[in-house]
Amino acid sequence: MTVEPRAALDRLIAALEAHHHAVATRRSDDDPAVDDAYDVLADAYEVYEESLATVFGEVTPFYLADEVDDDDDDDDEDLEDIDFDDDLDEAGESVEEDEPQPAQQR
Repeated sequence: MTVEPRAALDRLIAALEAHHHAVATRRSDDDPAVDDAYDVLADAYEVYEESLATVFGEVTPFYLADEVDDDDDDDDEDLEDIDFDDDLDEAGESVEEDEPQPAQQR
């Protein structure tokens, strides 16, 4: 059964407002009301996206990110260890060495 896009949009807007309220009135960093509002918002978005696709053959420019693994945090830490400036300096030196030098006058 397909939900009408207008009804799905109304539900999405209500979910956005509820999420905003939960975030604005958060009681702690791990307030379960924020997590619950997040889940309701994600569900409302998926229903809206599906109803648009089914009825109109259209999609939104948004997507829901997959759950983040702890392994992804390790990848970010690995990037922090890289000194990109040193890599750029080394790359510049090798280019300078390979460039032809102007002829010297006698």
